[in-house]
Amino acid sequence: MPVFKTPFNGYSVKFSPFYESRLAVATSQNFGILGNGRLHVIDLSPAPLGPAAPHQPITELIAYDTADGVYDVAWSESHDSLLVAAIADGSVKLYDVALPPASNPLRSLHEHTREVSSADYNPTRRDSFLTASWDDTVKLWTVDRPASVRTFKEHAYCVYSAVWNPRHADVFASASGDCTLRVWDVREPGSTMIIPAHELEILACDWNKYDDCCIATASVDKSIKVWDVRSIRVPISVLNGHSYAVRKIKFSPHRQSLMMSCSYDMSVCLWDYMVEDALVARYDHHTEFAVGVDMSVLVEGLLASTGWDELAYVWQHGTDPRAP
Repeated sequence: MPVFKTPFNGYSVKFSPFYESRLAVATSQNFGILGNGRLHVIDLSPAPLGPAAPHQPITELIAYDTADGVYDVAWSESHDSLLVAAIADGSVKLYDVALPPASNPLRSLHEHTREVSSADYNPTRRDSFLTASWDDTVKLWTVDRPASVRTFKEHAYCVYSAVWNPRHADVFASASGDCTLRVWDVREPGSTMIIPAHELEILACDWNKYDDCCIATASVDKSIKVWDVRSIRVPISVLNGHSYAVRKIKFSPHRQSLMMSCSYDMSVCLWDYMVEDALVARYDHHTEFAVGVDMSVLVEGLLASTGWDELAYVWQHGTDPRAP
């Protein structure tokens, strides 16, 4: 299966919602602590013809260098060549792959006062995106405006993730180091729900793509919890299996109860939270912290991961990510 060697440590990997063979990989030098960053746009080469044909590597279409680490990346849902990058210097950068390198970044938005940890594009409205930051805030932006539309400030510590609800264009959730998950409606003055989801920091959250009341949280406590926002006293499911902090989670765009996670235990796991033996698969292909995962919207079962071992893998569920 294809593997891409990055010069820096991998932080995030995202499939294009427009081209089934295209991905973006966000990377940071020196484990993101200090140094440069690079945003790669890569393409999966077509499978070689015949058993004797050499395996084609992943092709790099373009790479953008940044003065600080790139912590996350999000593809636009409306423009097939547009990317939003979350940068460690507090900036948010927009890139257009269709334009010459000298024209990029299209825009550099400097409002966050600390590292930007996540970026998420609105899948229903398609003109706006969210960024979350270690400055304890979430910001709402539109592509055509040079300043943010609104800042959401309630969390008492770093916000590691902010994710749009897949069905409600005005609703999003944020996960924070203050151990809470908050649900927001951009039409309301403050958060509409606070879930004290874990006793340790929450590093990620994601909405179920088929049930707009279902959301999952991932924590330093090594667990993933699945919640129904209509009844938040206890989680629907608690998934235990990682041996260190769970860094990212992603619900399947194809199967309601399927979810992907990655952890500081270096593993990538697939879960079905609706069954008793929830762990569907465990992949141990990374040799350092696994910190980024994604599932293709366009190709069912196509998975991607990246980690601090400077590698990005793309593979079909059920196969060995390291197999040639």
